[in-house]
Amino acid sequence: MSITERLAELGVTLPDAPAPAANYVPFVQVGNTVYVSGQISNGPDGLITGKLGADIDVAAGAAAAKTCAISLLAQVKAACGGDIERLVRVVKLTGFVNSTQDFADQPKVINGCSDFLVDALGDRGRHARSAVSAPSLPLGVAVEIEGIFEIK
Repeated sequence: MSITERLAELGVTLPDAPAPAANYVPFVQVGNTVYVSGQISNGPDGLITGKLGADIDVAAGAAAAKTCAISLLAQVKAACGGDIERLVRVVKLTGFVNSTQDFADQPKVINGCSDFLVDALGDRGRHARSAVSAPSLPLGVAVEIEGIFEIK
């Protein structure tokens, strides 16, 4: 099954790739590797903000991480000239969770991204990963995730 078909089954249409918010590029391609800049949690109603362990719970954080996954795939699609089927695999994700000092469930939050990528891509979505805490993130967002992808 194609990536586009799997996304449709999940009820997801990839948006246009978000534009960078500062002096950087959204992705860099080196050979068959695409490095995607950090994508922040952003849903249909705007930025998903908050601090895990204070004003949002793990389930809401995981949902925020899923929005980062969708933006990551949108950037990969742009890097592939609009053809998401060129994606070979997700190589590595680094997830940042805006959280209190005593919050310890960063991996559960970033699972929102990881689980979605495996659901959408099957084995191509399995990846290496880091999930770390941050005392704050840009614009007060709950989650930011960057990724490395292999394309053909």
